[in-house]
Amino acid sequence: MSAVPMQQRITPHLWFDGQAEAAVAFYLSVFPGSRLTQRMRGPEAGPAPAGSTIAVGFEVGGQETVAINGGPQFRFTPAISLLFACADQAELDRVWEALLKGGTAMRCGWVFDRFGVTWQVVPARLRELLWDGPEPARARAMQAMMGMVKLDLAALTAAYEGEDA
Repeated sequence: MSAVPMQQRITPHLWFDGQAEAAVAFYLSVFPGSRLTQRMRGPEAGPAPAGSTIAVGFEVGGQETVAINGGPQFRFTPAISLLFACADQAELDRVWEALLKGGTAMRCGWVFDRFGVTWQVVPARLRELLWDGPEPARARAMQAMMGMVKLDLAALTAAYEGEDA
C-alpha cells in the first residue's frame, strides 16, 4: 500500500479590499514556481456581484494561500507576516526589491508590500545562524541582523563566525 501525502492542513487566507486578483498577479510575478490554483466567482445569490471574483487560490513556495476580496473592514498589520526563505543573496536581493516597489522597508529583513502584506525576506540559512551553535555566535548574528534593513547573508555569516564583514 502506498502512502497518501498529507494535505496541507493550514491555508493562510489574506483579506484584500478588492485587490485580490492584482495581489495574486504580483506575487506570481515575484516568486518563481508560483502558480494560480483556482478562482471563485460570485454566484447569482452571493455576497458580491454575480461573476465577480470572490477569492483566488495560489501557491507560493509550495504554500497554498487564498486571497479574498473581502472589502475595507480589515487591514493587514505586522502582527502576522509571511517569511520567504531565499536560497542565496541574489534571490534575496531580487525578491526584496520586487516586494519593496510601492512598499516600505523595515529593519531585520521585513517589508510591507504595496498591498500592505508584511513579508520577512531572509536567507534560508538565517534559522541556523540565529538558533543553532554556541550562544556567542548566535548573539553576534542577531546583533548584526538588528542593524540591517535588507539582510546581508555574508555579513550575518561573518558575524556568526566572529569575523569582520
